[in-house]
Amino acid sequence: MNSPSLYQQLGINLDLALEAHELLRGATGQEIPGVREDKEELPNATVTTVTIFSPEGARMMNKPLGKYITIEAPNLRIIDPEIQSEISNLLARKLQELIPASEQLNILLVGLGNWNATPDALGPKVIGQSVVTRHLYNYAPEALTPGLRSVCALAPGVLGITGIETAEIIRGVVEKVRPNIMVVVDALAAKSIDRIGSTIQIADTGISPGSGVGNQRVGINQETMGIPVIAIGCPTVVHAAIIMEEVILKLFQELNMYQGLRPPIINDVISNVLSPFGGSLTVTPKEIDSMVENLAKTIARGINQALHPSVTPSNLSYYLQ
Repeated sequence: MNSPSLYQQLGINLDLALEAHELLRGATGQEIPGVREDKEELPNATVTTVTIFSPEGARMMNKPLGKYITIEAPNLRIIDPEIQSEISNLLARKLQELIPASEQLNILLVGLGNWNATPDALGPKVIGQSVVTRHLYNYAPEALTPGLRSVCALAPGVLGITGIETAEIIRGVVEKVRPNIMVVVDALAAKSIDRIGSTIQIADTGISPGSGVGNQRVGINQETMGIPVIAIGCPTVVHAAIIMEEVILKLFQELNMYQGLRPPIINDVISNVLSPFGGSLTVTPKEIDSMVENLAKTIARGINQALHPSVTPSNLSYYLQ
């Protein structure tokens, strides 16, 4: 079991509410006040909804009040069109639960991340496969078919490329476009290797870009943007410190020396090894290129179906032409 003190010492924030809940509940052995977890078992996925409904729960989880829906689908790592379609449909249904039913919505879709770094390119790649229609509403309304909402998209890049805070770029677009709601897609950092490329989180709380890898940026949420923000993310990296801790614990268990192992010792060893990287080293699988392509396609299809009532798996290719 991972030690909460390791996360505190190295400043690691867990992007997945599911993992933050697991860590806290495992440490205390009790349910967390102000937090509720519901599970739904499906043939190729497990859906876990973590709802934080009290300030105490938000403080303990280190996350805002709201709903966090996590889809875990191990087979998503396999490039299988049927599984991709099934998870896309599931994502669409869960996303629709958080979006008003009105077809008159003006929606801004934002893909966060660095398109030059594959593990961080999920957001921009999703944008590249999204059905955008706002320009048709403005310039060619006769080309619109029933069931298409007004959707515009943006991939603002990252601070190191633009020199501008991502939140500043998005806020400027929000002020000009005046959307009713925003959907943000970003790559996340996971605690468990098993969740890389196989887990999708949907949250109605917005997002803090880079928080999982120690880069605290201005949050993109209703407070900063003035409109509801739904965040969709998938882990593409895992913290090296977490892997090291698991290896140390398992080694000492195999050697029957676990009882004498103290968390502060583990934390100090890990901190020393990772000191050249400031303790914030993250790793990603060598198959990350194909993994991100697969994820982007799956997530984009789900978003397209959720945002546009007339888009279905069978006619999606028509709208992307």
